[in-house]
Amino acid sequence: MYFTALLARTDDGWEASDTELDDVESLDELAELARASSPDDETVLVCIEQEGAWFGLVRVDGEDDPRVFVSDAARAMRSAYGEILLTDELLGREPDDQDVLDQLVDLDGTEDGIGDEDEGDDEPAGPDAVPRGPLGDADILADLGIEAGTVLKLAPDDALSEIADALGCADVLEAVR
Repeated sequence: MYFTALLARTDDGWEASDTELDDVESLDELAELARASSPDDETVLVCIEQEGAWFGLVRVDGEDDPRVFVSDAARAMRSAYGEILLTDELLGREPDDQDVLDQLVDLDGTEDGIGDEDEGDDEPAGPDAVPRGPLGDADILADLGIEAGTVLKLAPDDALSEIADALGCADVLEAVR
């Protein structure tokens, strides 16, 4: 089960809205969706949580390139939403390497990202393997008072709630849950 929300910083504090990402196919489209939610080019955080498996954050500040953090890249790669966040640039590989992407996606139709590790499957090997664990910009929230070390230690089950609490908008986020 997924939870997705946009947190937009305004002059009056943070505003939250739940959002569907079913029609979003790329990080660029996700960034445009975030920008559309903040007419004043303020900071927008796209929050994605897959229950018990991983969470991801995308930060959009005006027209700047989006900044991305994913708590567990290997689990996120087996998710349709995770695939949006895990760009070739973030993974450090050439954009034309689509065969590797096809190999990493769970082809059995499940997107829960849970179970494969528990069944003793080996991690994908080689230079194009998606790492287990965090990937991206852990300093994504540093200027908002949440240091990289804190972001790296957040558990997927309550990460978004803890982030919202630290930002002072827990009630706003919970209202859209």
